[in-house]
Amino acid sequence: MTVKVLIPTPLQKFTQDKATVECDGGTINELLDSLEQNCPGIKARLCDDQGQLRRFVNFYVNSEDIRFLDGANTALNAGDEVSIVPAVAGG
Repeated sequence: MTVKVLIPTPLQKFTQDKATVECDGGTINELLDSLEQNCPGIKARLCDDQGQLRRFVNFYVNSEDIRFLDGANTALNAGDEVSIVPAVAGG
């Protein structure tokens, strides 16, 4: 199933400067594998050495934060939109 992924500007160097890409996956984990296959090197920016999602990168499925769903196991449906949003801190 095809899912639209919104890529933040700092990661667009992995997507040939595209702000959106389409990937396949039934879950966020599967989507990350597909994204890595299409855009080599991007997964290392999104996941730590153990393959866990990085704490300061937020994922949203159709505007819903996956931390309040099933995390990396959140199910995806054809046509869903996944936003990758780096956390911003400061004061």
